[in-house]
Amino acid sequence: MDDEELERFTDQLADVLDHAADIAALDIGDVPPTAHPLPLVNVLREDEVRPGLDHDEVLAQAPAAEDGRFRVPRILGEAP
Repeated sequence: MDDEELERFTDQLADVLDHAADIAALDIGDVPPTAHPLPLVNVLREDEVRPGLDHDEVLAQAPAAEDGRFRVPRILGEAP
């Protein structure tokens, strides 16, 4: 590091340490720990079993099917 960088980084480190000292001086004994500053509520619906699509009917509408599955073009090269 040259002298200019050393001076700049020294100033920046001093600012970081001053800020850490400010935070350490706060009285947070009655503040409960939290993972998020705002209360979060789960907005997902309840899981419930519902009938799915008919397997054979879906495969009948696919452009290509093989062995009860969708047939798609290979994209990673040839099979070993």
